[in-house]
Order: sequence, then structure tokens, then C-alpha cells
Amino acid sequence: MSLQRFDAMLFHSSTCLPPNHLPDPMETHLWYLKPGEVKSESLIKHYFSILSPCEKENVLKIQCEELRKNALLSRILVRTSIARCMYASSSPIDPRTLKFRRNVYGKPELDWGFSDDRRLHFNLSHSPSLVACAVKTYSQVGVDVEDKRRRIKHGVLSLAGRYFTKHETEFLAAISDPQLQRSEFIKMWTLKESYVKAIGKGFSGAPFGTFTISYKSTDGESLLTTENRKDKAFEIAVDSSEMSAGWHFMLLELANSHFAAICTEKYCGLDGKQKALAKLKVWRTIPYVEDEYVSGTDAVRVICGFT
Repeated sequence: MSLQRFDAMLFHSSTCLPPNHLPDPMETHLWYLKPGEVKSESLIKHYFSILSPCEKENVLKIQCEELRKNALLSRILVRTSIARCMYASSSPIDPRTLKFRRNVYGKPELDWGFSDDRRLHFNLSHSPSLVACAVKTYSQVGVDVEDKRRRIKHGVLSLAGRYFTKHETEFLAAISDPQLQRSEFIKMWTLKESYVKAIGKGFSGAPFGTFTISYKSTDGESLLTTENRKDKAFEIAVDSSEMSAGWHFMLLELANSHFAAICTEKYCGLDGKQKALAKLKVWRTIPYVEDEYVSGTDAVRVICGFT
């Protein structure tokens, strides 16, 4: 664990952040913050000053104070996560100078203004108590986070029958323990969300019922649950008749409170062969206050995926 705290006056004098390298092609960076840890009014005002006019307008339209704060923190996490690893003539990038656009399905993208081909991709997810941003180069990425304690109003199987495929619903129905069934449902939801977000089509362009998420052990057998596995050697697969299956998933428990799923394209090297993702680096942050590298700690428990 590595904790870096900044000068208390940093955000009054500068909008540049401590630098971080671009993710390697086989690497994904994940930054997360907890809204409950951001309490300084002066810091929140500074965050607001970094947003674009359009972002400011969208934030101010939100009536609920808690939702308004989370929307602000979501935008600041995106800007600061990206700005850390971008440089112009070896100088740090001011996060307020970043520009964004949307693809034809409405997915936000960085308006990459450099001449090289290291396209940088990102994706954002948030719950009331945690916001996360995944950053990747060369390949698309999707991330979703869900509170482990998330309430499911109409019952797991009822909701699964409405949104999931028959195979996924049967997988959940075979779990007799209600708490474990609920936990597996939330994990499945995060995986499906991360896939939909990675391919960039949104829920309307890729409804949950059009593809199946399944777990396979290394010997090819299906798994009953993802928990309490003596051997962690299993993988997450997607089966879709309409979309490419060239995707890689990671499922983890984040901050001891959330399930998180990351989906990204399998990177093709110079030899043209697809390569699975190899490494994930995770930081907890309060931008301009402190950063904590938490990979390898209790804050990040890998359930399945890359290391």
C-alpha cells in the first residue's frame, strides 16, 4: 500500500496533478473515490471550477444535493484520472482542458488530440457510496460497480427472469441460499453492465437478454457459484450471436463494500494474436488531497480475472 498526501493548499494554487504513466497495453488502471470522504466545501468549489460550462449546467440542474454532489465527483474523477497520465511536451495536462465527445450510441469518449495512435479509453460507474473510473489504452473498456448490500425489490429470480437469459436465470435458481443467490445476481449484473458499456452500445443497443455470461473452470466444467472456490482458476465468458466474443472480464470486490466488474477488448499484439489482460492497478483517491495505491491490499479482492 502506498499513500500520498498533498499540500493542503495544492488545489488553491494549481490544477495539475501528480503524474502517472499511461496504462501499458496489457494493463488497466482503476481509480475510485468515496463521496462520503469528500467533505470540504472549498474542495468541492474547486472541483466545480474544473468542469466545462456544459458539465456545470448539468450538475446544477440536479435538485437532490446528494445526487448533485455525486454527479460533480463523477466528472472530476474522470478528468483527474485521465489528466494524470497525459502529457503535452512533457508537461502535465490541466484536467479542465480535456475535451469529450459521444459516440453514436451516446457513450462518452475522450477527444484525443495527439498525433500518435495510443487512443485512450475510459469508462465511469457510480453508486451512491462509490465512484470508479477505468482507464485503458488501445482497447475499449467498461466498468460497473454495485453496492454488495443493494436491495432487490421484486426478488432475485423475478428480476433475473425479466432481464437475464434462460441460462443465467437457471444458474441463479440452482443456488438455494438466498444471500448467496442475491450476491451472485449482483455480480452477474455488474458483469453484464460492464460488457454493454465496453462495446459502447448502451442498454438499448445491447439488451441484457441478447447475450449470456457464464463461468467456466479451467477444465471446462460450469460452476455453481463464484464464491469459496479452493481453486481460483476459472474464467468468465460471454456468449452472443450478434456481438464479438473477443472480450476479457475481471470480477472483484472493491473497498470491502462493492462488487466491481471490468470488461475490455482482448489486446492484439504486433503478431496479430489476441492477448488476455495481465494486470490491474487500483487507487483510492480524493483528487488534490490524497492518493492511495491499494492493489494487493484488502481493499481489492480479486474474484476472477487478470492479476
